[in-house]
Amino acid sequence: MSRLTITLDDDLHQALKETAARQGRSIGKIIEEGLILRGIKPLESAKKRVAQARQHADMNDAEALALAISETRNERQQ
Repeated sequence: MSRLTITLDDDLHQALKETAARQGRSIGKIIEEGLILRGIKPLESAKKRVAQARQHADMNDAEALALAISETRNERQQ
């Protein structure tokens, strides 16, 4: 398990500590969950998911890329 030092705004840090205490979870677990929810995953995980999607898709590479770009833009606008 790796360690990481980050700098947070004091109010955000306090809110994070309170949330961790209220939920009975560690600050690290809350941050880790947030990263996963934002789609931060190891490269191998992403490669595996792409390979699975390609097996089930009826698209060529250009169509798949266009769809991925469209979906990414839509997600970012929300």
